[in-house]
Amino acid sequence: MRYYPIFIDLKDKRCLVVGAGGVGIRKVEGLLEANPKELLVVDITAPSPKLSRLLDDPRVVFANRSFVETDLNGRFLVIASTSNDMLNAEISRLCHARGILCNIIDQPEKCSFIVPAVHNRGELTVAVSTGGASPALARKIRRELDTVFGEEYAAMLTLMRRLRPVIIDLGYPSTVNSEFFRRLVHSDLMDALAAQDRSRAKAALEEILPPEAHPRIEDLLHDLC
Repeated sequence: MRYYPIFIDLKDKRCLVVGAGGVGIRKVEGLLEANPKELLVVDITAPSPKLSRLLDDPRVVFANRSFVETDLNGRFLVIASTSNDMLNAEISRLCHARGILCNIIDQPEKCSFIVPAVHNRGELTVAVSTGGASPALARKIRRELDTVFGEEYAAMLTLMRRLRPVIIDLGYPSTVNSEFFRRLVHSDLMDALAAQDRSRAKAALEEILPPEAHPRIEDLLHDLC
C-alpha cells in the first residue's frame, strides 16, 4: 500500500492519546511539538515520572481511567497505544465511524494515517516512511539523515524566514523574488553558515540581494554565525 504524504497543522486542534506507556509518551512528546490546543492522555495506570513532567504543560490533560467513547468528542486526531489489541481495534472502529484521524500502534491496517520516522533540523522536517513494512528500516534511514543535514540547514531556514518579508516589502515582482531565493539556496551561503563564517555569509548575501536590502543583512545574520 502506498500512502499519501501530508503534514498536518495541529494548532488549535484537540488531540487524544490512549495508553501512556513508553510508546504513548513518545507520541505525546511528538504531538506537543506541533502545538495542539489540548492533548488528552488516558491511561488506567498512574503517570510515570516522565509523563508527570509532561503534565506540567498546560495543554496536557491526564485522565487516570479506562477509555470511554466520549473521549473522542471534539477530537481532531487520536493515537491508540495501549497493550490491549481489542481496545485499540475498538478505538479504530469508533474513529473511522466518526471520521476522526487515528493511528493505532503496530496495526497499520487499522490506521487512517501512519507516523513516519522524522528528522528535524530547526524548521526543516524530513519524514521517512516504509509504508508500514519496516519501521526499523525507517528509523535507520532517519539516523543516516543526521549525517546529511547538519545544523546549517536550521540556520539557513531561519535566515530565509527572516529574509522573506524583507524581500517582499521591496515590491519586486514575484518572479524576481523567486530568483533571489533560488540563487541564495544555490550559493555559497549554506557553506558559510556551516563554517560559521560571518564575513563570507555577508558577502554571499550582498552579491545576490538588491542594494536596498543590504542595510538589513546584519540583522538577518544575527545569532546565525
